[in-house]
Amino acid sequence: MEATAHSRFQRYGTRKVGQVLKEIRGKSVLEAERILPMMPRICSTMVGKAVRSAAANLVHLAAKSGHSVNPDSVYIKSCWSTMGPMGNMKRMLPAPQGRSYTFKRKVCHLTVIVSDERVAKGK
Repeated sequence: MEATAHSRFQRYGTRKVGQVLKEIRGKSVLEAERILPMMPRICSTMVGKAVRSAAANLVHLAAKSGHSVNPDSVYIKSCWSTMGPMGNMKRMLPAPQGRSYTFKRKVCHLTVIVSDERVAKGK
C-alpha cells in the first residue's frame, strides 16, 4: 500500500532540497526522522514535515481500508523535488550607475511517496 504527500510552492532551491532527499531515499520513516534534524540544510524541516504527512496518510488510508500498518515498517519508496514557477517572485537588486538588476526567487514542489513494504536497492 502506498501514500503520497505533496509540499508545493516552498521557498527553497530544487538542488538543495534534492541533496536532502538523496540522504533519506529508501530508508524507513523512523530512520529519516532521526537523520533530518542533523542535516545542515534549512529545508530539512520542510522535508521532515512532508515525510511525516505521507506516513500519516498511509496510516489513515490503511485504517480506512481495514488494514493495520506498523509505523516501524513504513519506508520512503520515492521522493523528488521539481522547480516551481519563478515568474511571480521577481525581486530587484541595486546595480551600478543607478540601474537595477532583476533576480527570481527559487520555488520548489516536493513529492514524497511512502510504502509499507521495503524497496529494493536496485530501484
